[in-house]
Amino acid sequence: MVNTVPQMLKSVTEKHPDLPAQYYRTKDNNFESLSFKELYTISLDFAAGLLSLGVKRGEPIGLLADNRKEWQQADMGIMAIGAMDVPRGCDATEPELKFMYRTTECRFIVVENESQAKKVLGFKSELPNCTTFISFDPISEETLGLAKAVGVTVYLFSDVVSLGQKYRKENPGKVEAELEQGQKDDLACIIFTSGTTGEPKGVMLTHNNFLSQLEEIKIRIHLEPGYRALSVLPIWHSFERLCEYAMLIQGASICYSKPVGSILLADFQKLNPHIIPAVPRIFEAIYDGVYRTMRKTGGIVLALFNFFVAVAVLHSKIDRKLFRKQGRMKKDSPVLNWIFLCIPWLLLYPLKALGGVIVFKKIRAKVGKNFIGGVSGGGALPPVIDEFFWAVGINVVEGYGLTETAPVVAVRDLRHPIFGTIGKPLDIVEVRIVDEDGNVLPKCTKGIVQVKGPIVMKGYYKRPDLTAKVLKDGWFDTGDIGLITYDGEIILKGRMKDTIVLRGGENVEPLAIEMRLNNCRYISQSMVVGQDQRYLAALIVPAEDEIKAYAKENNISYSDYKELLENPEIKKLIDTDIQENISAKHGFKLFEKISRFAILSEPFVVGETLSAKQEIMRHKINAKYAKEIASLYE
Repeated sequence: MVNTVPQMLKSVTEKHPDLPAQYYRTKDNNFESLSFKELYTISLDFAAGLLSLGVKRGEPIGLLADNRKEWQQADMGIMAIGAMDVPRGCDATEPELKFMYRTTECRFIVVENESQAKKVLGFKSELPNCTTFISFDPISEETLGLAKAVGVTVYLFSDVVSLGQKYRKENPGKVEAELEQGQKDDLACIIFTSGTTGEPKGVMLTHNNFLSQLEEIKIRIHLEPGYRALSVLPIWHSFERLCEYAMLIQGASICYSKPVGSILLADFQKLNPHIIPAVPRIFEAIYDGVYRTMRKTGGIVLALFNFFVAVAVLHSKIDRKLFRKQGRMKKDSPVLNWIFLCIPWLLLYPLKALGGVIVFKKIRAKVGKNFIGGVSGGGALPPVIDEFFWAVGINVVEGYGLTETAPVVAVRDLRHPIFGTIGKPLDIVEVRIVDEDGNVLPKCTKGIVQVKGPIVMKGYYKRPDLTAKVLKDGWFDTGDIGLITYDGEIILKGRMKDTIVLRGGENVEPLAIEMRLNNCRYISQSMVVGQDQRYLAALIVPAEDEIKAYAKENNISYSDYKELLENPEIKKLIDTDIQENISAKHGFKLFEKISRFAILSEPFVVGETLSAKQEIMRHKINAKYAKEIASLYE
């Protein structure tokens, strides 16, 4: 019986030992592969090496690296002996890492390279338990000396693998016995995600959280042994992690690429993948690239392209209505649909088919001859992007989940997708929609999405108080707004909680940004926006007295305050304030940059846009300033 993820890998390896499990890029920009047998063997060797270094069952181990073949090998090795990884990508800031490693009291931290090792060494004095680094890449003598000076021993990943090989010879069957001891409720990882206060929360996920989803995902996202999947998302995210497990359990291989347009398109041609899990931004980049190429071409080619896309989109809409491929809010009459829509469907079909030959075939060729579909997650797929890929015949299905649900709650079936929805919940998952008082709402009624089932996390690490707030009687409160359609699919409408998820899948906690903005000299109040968009923007209420004082000092004339706020010099003044404060030197990441802003002449007030506690009421501000927010993304 398979109880853990490494036991799953063992089972698959026994079935497909020689099939490629990983494709990785070589220095000459080609790809080489590792078989399932090689992946499993290296993972066990690394696990044995950890045992020889004194790693204990149930121990948290930091894993600070980006996508590469060694990440999965280390992950499997850590879990094989009952330890758990605490993962993060190389873009993590020192305060984030300090909080994570101090909270989990990691003794061992696996790092990608010297840069990450030096980052952690910068706050080693606050990590009294940390004694050992294991680096995927070589470390300079200088950094080794710095590590030694603060009591940290550094090993190369390859050296630990060699230690493990020796350990296995001296202790035959020991690491295999450790692997077999693993139980479903053992922790697999602790993934830290930002909370509403800005303080990270450690989401504890068990092996069963992941494994319970895989059997059904194998049905909805079915792959044959030997299929290839591109890996472009941060592997420490639960979405990419689960996707990689879903590939491996089906005997498919993981191909490590990068989310860079030119690299990704080249890898599509080199690898001819069958599937790509990605955030909406990746699919949007493909869409933008197609339209950019067409606009450059211009003339009759552009006219034909626009015509055939319009025809295909219209035909697809009719097709979905006729064959019930879109979410329904009520029962409709198939007879009436056929009476009114059959003839338009038949008339448009030849034109759509012609467009497929003349135009869409070339677009489909860009993703390779084997491509069966993309899986979009980590943010909402824009309807126009969804519509385009559906029309041109590239299957992109959308899923939904959270780190706390490991992560899949629902996903469209690759064979029978329902447009405009995120599909039905997994069979093992219960989903209900409730109002703010917790009353269960009927189908097709908007409310708060709650989830129950074996996918739900064990809780937040060392934070039973936060766990109790979101988990009651087994029901996890997602904080998302949605509804269940007549046929049982889920449609999401927004988020109750503050966390913003950008189209690229980045999670942004707006409060920290807003606090910094509100401390700016020329800004009084602010609200950051950007849910499901490519970048962050903000609504800005200027500090009226400071703005007027600046105008006086700089001889800026105006008839009233509104006119003053429209002055280009004032806009530049506020922009400078924003860019200087929301920057790397103040601990903000690149995707937390405020790209655009709208200036409001009226402040947020209690009872209208502020609560009694002076907290901004986002949903009310979003409604009141919908037009201004929309203009920030035009």
